Amino acid sequence: MENISTLIAKDLLKIKAVFFRPEEPFTWASGIKSPVYCDNRLTLTAPEVRNDVETALAETIKREYPEAEVLMGTSTAGIAHAAITGHIMNLPMGYVRSGSKDHGRQNQIEGKLEKGQKVVVVEDLISTGGSVIEVVNVLREAGAQVLGVVSIFTYGMKKGLDRLAAANVKNVSLTNFDTIAQVAAEEKYIRPEDIARLIAFRDDPSDESWIKG
Repeated sequence: MENISTLIAKDLLKIKAVFFRPEEPFTWASGIKSPVYCDNRLTLTAPEVRNDVETALAETIKREYPEAEVLMGTSTAGIAHAAITGHIMNLPMGYVRSGSKDHGRQNQIEGKLEKGQKVVVVEDLISTGGSVIEVVNVLREAGAQVLGVVSIFTYGMKKGLDRLAAANVKNVSLTNFDTIAQVAAEEKYIRPEDIARLIAFRDDPSDESWIKG
């Protein structure tokens, strides 16, 4: 039976939620040239893939965080995944805004959250880890016991891994950059020799020497 990491990798590649283009790199907002484009929101408009993803998220939470009492999505990409997974698991869910509202109750955490509740954060992807750590910090300040994070995809970048470790945040991803690169080569989305270029980018995004092959 195919493992979850490979299955999700194939799903994401099939719908171009993770799309490799080493010959024509994408440019991130930071200016970094990247051979990969990620848009896991596309899983929401592909029912079969969405089912695979949400079922895998639920199974991962049950396995890795069996004490979970509440799911909290990151704003905005993690909200739908937290809602669907929460429905599957019959757990309450909410989400954390990137900042407090400037009107009404001025909430940053949406949904009911009691102090001491055991929370799992649902995120779509992990790169440098900054945004998800901010969410964890908001929840901790509100008195939640954050068990960890579950995400669909991780780059496995050193900066992200180091930041998560420093913040004492556990993350479990359904699939990862290395698996997706391998599957992309096997299924001829990229050439086998491109794998080394992709890994070079992942290991040091600021070094653009990989572009020349």
